[in-house]
Amino acid sequence: MSKHQKSDNVPIDIQENIIKRLSLKPLIQCRSVSKTWKSLIDSSRFISEYNARNKQHLQHHLLVRYDPNHNISERKYVSVVDDDDDDKDTFPNQKISVTKHPLVNMLISPAIFGSSHGLVCVYGVYRDGGGDVTVPMAVIWNISIRKAVAVVLPNVADVKQSMYEVLLSFRACRETNDPKIVKITQIKNRNDVESVTCIPYQVEVFTLSTGAWRSPCSTSNLLRKSITLGRRQGVEGFCYWLATDRSVVDGELESYNLIVSFDLTSEEFTEISLPDDLVNRSHSTLCIFNLRESLVVLVRDENEWVYNVWRMEDGVPKSFTKLFTICAPSATILISVLEFRKSGEPILEISGHHRGPFDA
Repeated sequence: MSKHQKSDNVPIDIQENIIKRLSLKPLIQCRSVSKTWKSLIDSSRFISEYNARNKQHLQHHLLVRYDPNHNISERKYVSVVDDDDDDKDTFPNQKISVTKHPLVNMLISPAIFGSSHGLVCVYGVYRDGGGDVTVPMAVIWNISIRKAVAVVLPNVADVKQSMYEVLLSFRACRETNDPKIVKITQIKNRNDVESVTCIPYQVEVFTLSTGAWRSPCSTSNLLRKSITLGRRQGVEGFCYWLATDRSVVDGELESYNLIVSFDLTSEEFTEISLPDDLVNRSHSTLCIFNLRESLVVLVRDENEWVYNVWRMEDGVPKSFTKLFTICAPSATILISVLEFRKSGEPILEISGHHRGPFDA
């Protein structure tokens, strides 16, 4: 028996274990060996397991989108290498130009709304047949292997000009490692909520492995009518939204802040109470982020441009710990916090000098 024949008889699970040990460049080359290998390497399960196995050896990348000369038609993407080096001078310069996938190029005004397990999810609209009709579409994009999947969003065109708005989140399930898009349709104006008799939410989940949309497994704990969802964030196995609960008590409108979570395994919603210091803060002063796979709430000081960082402890209501305060470098003004690095260091948008897409 020839060597080639012997290799053909190697069980596919052993072949997979060998392939998982390859570095990224030869792994991409292996996609051209056979249809079986290509299908295996492109699968969401393999991508997730490969990333987990090689976590210590893979470089962490932050995808940055910017518009040269403030021109949307020239929009570019750059992948910034984010390693454990805390040198602020070297971090922004370790960047790699990213060639947009043709599916991303189809989108008008695309926006990144989530990333997980080496995948980025981009949302926009495209012109169907080049005409005036636009179709809302998400693209799940694997930048490393230059592969993307288009996902048409159902029931969006019908509500675009109505009282409803669509919120999206993207993350992988902890149990199956299967990426999911969560789409929530909610009423935009709280005054309109009182005019409807049904629960003003529609929840749909897209699972990459099936390529189909469906209602969540659990429909018994949908959000209360008084809750409005705002900014979203993904953390390992969960989607989170900063939310406001508005209720009329004794004829008076009362509102308070909270966090709503969606477990991608059980597909159930949970309301998470914020500590007393944050419950009644102006909603515009709060934002949520993923810091080392923990959910954190950033609170902007209303008198100074500084942010206090609070971390949620194991999803326990009101169990938040204040970690640290973020201030702008001297002689600058802190505009906003954009992201957190792998090291936990924040990436800031500041003023006081000419700002480019990599100020940190």
